[in-house]
Amino acid sequence: MRKKKIIILVICILVVILFLVGLYFYGLTAVSKKSDKVTFNISLGTSTKSVINDLYEAKIIKSKISSMIYIKLNKGIMFQAGTYELNRNLSTKEIFEMLESGNIIRDTITITFIEGKRLVDYVSIISDEFGYSEEEIISILSDKEYLNNLINKYDFLDNNILNKDIYYPLEGYLFPATYEFYKNSSIKDIIEKMLDKTKNVLDNIGVVLKESKYNVHEILTMASIIENESVGKIADVEYCSGSENEYVDRYVVSQVIHTRLLKKMSLGMDVTTYYGVRKSLKETLTQSDLNSENAYNTRRTSFIGLPVGPISNPSEDSIKAALNPSDTKCVYFYADMVKSELHFAKTYSEFQNLISKYS
Repeated sequence: MRKKKIIILVICILVVILFLVGLYFYGLTAVSKKSDKVTFNISLGTSTKSVINDLYEAKIIKSKISSMIYIKLNKGIMFQAGTYELNRNLSTKEIFEMLESGNIIRDTITITFIEGKRLVDYVSIISDEFGYSEEEIISILSDKEYLNNLINKYDFLDNNILNKDIYYPLEGYLFPATYEFYKNSSIKDIIEKMLDKTKNVLDNIGVVLKESKYNVHEILTMASIIENESVGKIADVEYCSGSENEYVDRYVVSQVIHTRLLKKMSLGMDVTTYYGVRKSLKETLTQSDLNSENAYNTRRTSFIGLPVGPISNPSEDSIKAALNPSDTKCVYFYADMVKSELHFAKTYSEFQNLISKYS
């Protein structure tokens, strides 16, 4: 009798095992018998578990459990980032082979973001190229939950970007460069690819940035001012630095900023006023603009220190200039917009002479 019970138990166990094995293999079969093509994207850094979940949600695979077991049994499966054209009549094994192969759809778009432009300019480009509305993009870029997630992800972002007086939290942090995006990239994919580039640039600058008495937010704010104020060549290079370096103007503008901060003087930079009153640099500033009370306008004599945040997205050269001001003693400068020349002065009387001579 006991032997009979054991046999029955063994049979039951085998039945259960066979049933589970059957479920496993059934879970690996195609979702559909009909051809049904679908585009599927894997972002860089996406975990295997997330890919499986996304495939299941997109109705490309039949079972998450079977898929995870398959991956466990076939160690070494590595999915490649990219956009793929898959078919719902493929088995899980065939789908995984495609995602391993890296045989992606090269349906990409190349976009160049120019240094010194504002975040709203970048938003306009993204809107034109990808079809998202500007309001939709700005909404995501202003979403506090998303911004907090970014702060947790990127070590160069902190709560400074959440200041209530800042117009656009990620202004200054979207690195100007030429990028290749997938045409079906999400807004977050685009933003985070640009932030990845910023991280790479700041990491390469490395120890100089870490040793600065100014934090990253302050350095990027300085760099953005330098980017917009360095409109041309220095007319009197010998006076300022004795160097013919192509970007020497940035380093002397940086020195003026550092000196004024040290002396607790108003920065008095027009470009901050333009940003504060939301005017383009091609427009004319009025006296009302110069007196405007906002967290950016350094032309107000009562405004001491840096603006609340960056006023544009600066280049690597301007970031380096912000960290390495020249060793000159200039405190003032005058920009001759007609000749695209910068004239620097060490004293206020010299500055007055520049105004009389070039204005």
